[in-house]
Amino acid sequence: MKTFLLVFALFHMFHICITEGQLKIGFYSQTCPNAESIVKSVVQEATIEDPIIPPLLLRLHFHDCFVEGCDGSILIEKGESNADEHQGVGGFDEINKAKEKLEAECPGVVSCADIVAMAARDAVALTGGPVYDVETGRRDGRISSESLAKDMPDVNDSIETLKSKFRNKGFSEKELVLLSGEEIVSDPKMNPKMLSEIKNFCPQNRNLDNRLPLDSVTGDKFDDQSLRNIKSGFAVLASDARLY
Repeated sequence: MKTFLLVFALFHMFHICITEGQLKIGFYSQTCPNAESIVKSVVQEATIEDPIIPPLLLRLHFHDCFVEGCDGSILIEKGESNADEHQGVGGFDEINKAKEKLEAECPGVVSCADIVAMAARDAVALTGGPVYDVETGRRDGRISSESLAKDMPDVNDSIETLKSKFRNKGFSEKELVLLSGEEIVSDPKMNPKMLSEIKNFCPQNRNLDNRLPLDSVTGDKFDDQSLRNIKSGFAVLASDARLY
C-alpha cells in the first residue's frame, strides 16, 4: 500500500506541474515509436551494472519536478544541478546515454524532460515497484540557475517549513512523509548498533562518494521496509526521525 502511495504522490506532483502542456500516453508513437523501449533498455543495462542507479533516477526526477516542474532543466550544466540542495543527485550519465541513442534514431524529437520521467518510471518497475504509464510531450526548460533550487527540502528545515514547502507544491502531509528525506541523523532514540555503524562509516569531511543504504534489509527493492526500519529506531535520515 505504501509503495502505491509513493508512486501516486510522485505522479500527482508530476501531473500538477505540467497540466498546462499537451501531454498524453504514447506521445511519441508516431514520431519515435521506439522511444520508451530505448529508455527502458538503457535503465535495465545500467541497473545490472550498478544497483544504485534506479533510486538515483527516481530522485533525479523528483528534484527536477519539485524545482521547475519536470522540464529537464536540472540537466543543464553550470545551472541548478550545482546547487547545494541537489547534492548527491545522480543518474545524469544514464539520461545522456538514452538521449544519444534517441538522437541516433529520431533526431530532435524526444525531450530530455520526458527521458527523465520515463527513466524514473522504469527504475521503479525494475526494482519491484508498480508499473504505471507516463504521459509524455514535455518541452525542455532553457533556464537553469542555482537559485531555483531554494524551494527544495533542506537538511535544517523544521517540520513546519517542510510542511509549507510541500503544501506549496500541492502535497498532503502523508505525501510529505513518503517523499521527504535529507540528512544522516544522530538521535538519542536511534538504535545503538545503527549509530555505531554510521559513525564508523561516515567520514568527517562529508565525502559524498560514501553512501550508506537507507534500508539494509531490502535495499535493492522498491518497498516500504525503510519506513518499518524508522519505527524500530533505524532512521538514517534526520528528517525521517523528525517526521516519525
